[in-house]
Amino acid sequence: MPKQLLLVRHAKSDWNDIQLPDFKRPLNSRGKANAPEMARRLVKKNIIPEQIVSSSAVRAIATARYFAKELGIEESAIIQNREIYEAFPHELMSIINSLDNIYSFTALFGHNPGITNLVTSLCNKDLYNIPTCGVALIRFPFDDWKMVSAGTGELAFYDYPKNEQA
Repeated sequence: MPKQLLLVRHAKSDWNDIQLPDFKRPLNSRGKANAPEMARRLVKKNIIPEQIVSSSAVRAIATARYFAKELGIEESAIIQNREIYEAFPHELMSIINSLDNIYSFTALFGHNPGITNLVTSLCNKDLYNIPTCGVALIRFPFDDWKMVSAGTGELAFYDYPKNEQA
């Protein structure tokens, strides 16, 4: 089956504790509201991944957990990958290329600028910035994750919390 990749930038994080390391920043109240709302938008459009892979940074995994709950995916099934945190597009591409081919549709939760730059690279689209909790669905014309590379994807759906047309 052709592959589909849902790239999700983590929801809005809390900056109240400036002593807290970046990796450990939690979601703020807006992030906690946006994450389930964005997941519900996906459900309405029947965009439901089979697998979730997330950065293990607190704000990213919290976002992934909100999505999993709304999408009907067991929280215990979320794969955490520390390498997604602060990853450049070529590093994210390596993670994508190593995904298990038993899954045709994977969601990857990460951070900017890597997520925006990856969408730009995969789809040859000029996206300046995917906002927090923004989602981009990319479709590929082949059935092997190893074939995913720059310019091979088609941006099929793009949405973010402040998008009024969703």
